[in-house]
Amino acid sequence: MGRRRKARELALQLLYQLDVQGEEHPEPHLDDFWLRHPVDREARDFAEALVLGTKRHEVEIDELIARYAENWELDRMAVVDRNILRQGIFELRWGTGVPPKVAINEALEVAKKFSTQESSRFINGILDRIHKERAPTA
Repeated sequence: MGRRRKARELALQLLYQLDVQGEEHPEPHLDDFWLRHPVDREARDFAEALVLGTKRHEVEIDELIARYAENWELDRMAVVDRNILRQGIFELRWGTGVPPKVAINEALEVAKKFSTQESSRFINGILDRIHKERAPTA
């Protein structure tokens, strides 16, 4: 598994933990998390950038999810799916240096590992619609 994929998986785990605990600020939890999940500096830095960016833009991200997830209330979604979407939307909208199609594919790969087949389709549909709406027109 590549370093960035591992970082995305760890970012998801931390976002999940923060969501379940109702924590808004990840910073106080980072040292403890990394003690339990040791990785090299590059993977850690990328994972932290995903978590901090996702949390920083969470209100905007959640508004997008609510708009595109027709007939789904945010608080009724599975916690893991909600956080895969949040992380994926962060990568699409505020970038981490990867092309949008790669960001979507990575979110789907993480979803396949941590969620269900149905969730992967749901996540793909939302991320794809957000990407297409935001794509520059020629």
